[in-house]
Amino acid sequence: MKARSDELQLFVAVIERGSISAAAELLGQTPSAVSRSLARLEGKLDTTLINRTTRRMDLTEEGRYFFEQARLILDQMQNLEERLAARHQRPSGRLRINAAAPFMVHAIVPHVPEFRALYPDIQLELNSNDLIIDLLEQSTDVAIRIGVLADSSLHARSLGCSPLNILASPAYLARHGRPTRVQDLLEHSLLGFSHTETLNNWPLRHAEGDDWLIRPSLSASSGETIRQLALEGQGIACLSHFMTGEDIRRGDLQVLLGEANNGYRQPIHAVFYRNSQLALRIQCFLDFIQEKLAEYAD
Repeated sequence: MKARSDELQLFVAVIERGSISAAAELLGQTPSAVSRSLARLEGKLDTTLINRTTRRMDLTEEGRYFFEQARLILDQMQNLEERLAARHQRPSGRLRINAAAPFMVHAIVPHVPEFRALYPDIQLELNSNDLIIDLLEQSTDVAIRIGVLADSSLHARSLGCSPLNILASPAYLARHGRPTRVQDLLEHSLLGFSHTETLNNWPLRHAEGDDWLIRPSLSASSGETIRQLALEGQGIACLSHFMTGEDIRRGDLQVLLGEANNGYRQPIHAVFYRNSQLALRIQCFLDFIQEKLAEYAD
């Protein structure tokens, strides 16, 4: 192939960073030098990879294909380097993790100092997104997903599971009383999700079934927003233990209707594209975070 690995890295950097100037800053080059290198690469390949205007850049069809293949080639090169480094037990390289904001804040960030101390040659890049993302498009190595996985071409590894609890603050309970039966919830302010109705199906047994579909008095798109509303005494919420365990231990939130809880636990998976042996940096992270998440299964 005519293109060299440094040209592949430059092209991928431009696309991932979104501009020639941002890629130049990352690579320690001038924008004009990056622009010339792109032009040389397109000349070598005898094709236009990027349609450039003064305001934006758009990949051509050939450019999109070349980007995907370049990423795969660079990943293979990095994996080869990692396998060599593995002989000395020094995993290295950039590791891009994506997770919903509540999971990132409560289940990953608290453990980052320990992980970095154990693996100083791994450069973490932590991104939050509450929506399902395209791993390749978002340049992500591993995405953490909560709940039942939809059918997918991605590979998945179970990291454990986390119970769902019905929760309210002491201040709310002091004002409105403590529900003792599932039916009592009809008289309370309930905090629910605005976009995903399945998350408003609470794991509560009652006379008519094993779960309870609520009609929220106040709704939000983010679990972290619902948690904050519950802490502020705005109502009763159903949230996963991974994001509320510390609140419960401190007494800031209290578990309600425990005897009616059907015991459902939210599955937690890591998903990735690898279809062969995992890169060492990914394997180290998955092993590490799975051990940390074990407490949420209780």
